[in-house]
Amino acid sequence: MPEENVDYSSEEFANAKREMDSLVYESLKGREMKPNALFARMADLAKAMPLSKDIVKWSRSNSVWPLQFGLACCAIELMDFGSARIDAERKGFLLFRSTPRQCDVMVIAGWVTKSMVPEIKRLYEQMLSPKYVIAFGECATCGGPWWESYNIVKGIDEVLPVDVYVAGCPPRPENLFGALMKLQKKIGGVVEG
Repeated sequence: MPEENVDYSSEEFANAKREMDSLVYESLKGREMKPNALFARMADLAKAMPLSKDIVKWSRSNSVWPLQFGLACCAIELMDFGSARIDAERKGFLLFRSTPRQCDVMVIAGWVTKSMVPEIKRLYEQMLSPKYVIAFGECATCGGPWWESYNIVKGIDEVLPVDVYVAGCPPRPENLFGALMKLQKKIGGVVEG
């Protein structure tokens, strides 16, 4: 027997909806989940304990995510840093990221031209906070052999606050490894004399 097309009035439809809502509400009433006391207490504990700050420092210092910003010949040494020979991941220096929103360390490698400064600033502003900068090589630290040139910035510290400087022309990948270890100490709150 085919189904008949029954038209319900708006009042009948509203009554049926109200009745269905009350049935659903009554069936869920006995199954209501109370807030989990364990997580509420852990959150209060994390706020109250001074240990939580140390845990945050430890986690930040042991998961440094660099943003690759290779501008010249130092970028080749920067690429070598990611090789298996250096094995930087064992110390917590994770893979280089291609987006600044996933990074907390910017590694400036090579000379910085004045036309690149706005782009570097834009990428720096998009990075996670707290953010750090490593000047990698002579060109990034002081302009290198082109320091008298009209279009080369005489050190990235004129543009961004630099946390660690890496000397060399070009510096070895091991120097970047040492700079990141120094940055880890700085993030962890260890002051070197």
